[in-house]
Amino acid sequence: MIPQLLTVRVKRPDRRPIRVWIPVIPAALVLSPVVVLAVLGVVVACLVYRLSVARALGTGWRIVSALPGTWFDVEYSRTAVLVAIR
Repeated sequence: MIPQLLTVRVKRPDRRPIRVWIPVIPAALVLSPVVVLAVLGVVVACLVYRLSVARALGTGWRIVSALPGTWFDVEYSRTAVLVAIR
């Protein structure tokens, strides 16, 4: 199952936190030209380094489908960013 929703929350000192919900499917459709170029780049890199293209793309798909449920936090000074993939 691919991720459906990306939640980003930014905690700022002395201000209200910013929370943004990004639906993954519409964002992927908007960014599809970039995704096509990235896939072409992966194919070229696989051919240059003599790797299996099907195996590389399959591994990438497995990584993307394993993303739901992933959370990560980044804190710098007094600002914190939380990203949750659902």
